[in-house]
Amino acid sequence: MTDRPATAASPAADALLEQIREANLTYLMLAQQLIRADKAEAVYRLGISEESADLIATLSPAQVFKLSSTSTLLCRFRADDEMVWGLLTSSHAPNRVGNDTTQRLHANILMAGRLAEAAA
Repeated sequence: MTDRPATAASPAADALLEQIREANLTYLMLAQQLIRADKAEAVYRLGISEESADLIATLSPAQVFKLSSTSTLLCRFRADDEMVWGLLTSSHAPNRVGNDTTQRLHANILMAGRLAEAAA
């Protein structure tokens, strides 16, 4: 038996990794469902390329499970700059302009534009 103290971070790290795996599985299953229902809309909503959409749509359940088991989060935030975050969270700002719908629409337009730029 060792005198080494137990690390408190290990159970927390394990729980975090399990949450990442769950998020990956949920994301892949949702992505497949969206792609199979309407590929063009799925590409927009997921912020992925058509090639990625084609690949995700053809994954078998075993492949989905294997991919979801990675410790790296497969999805990412598309709201990756201050302007988009400001628009999405502006309902809490004291000096906001416009209503919630207008702000979300503006944020969606910005994110869609960035997706189009990345695809070009």
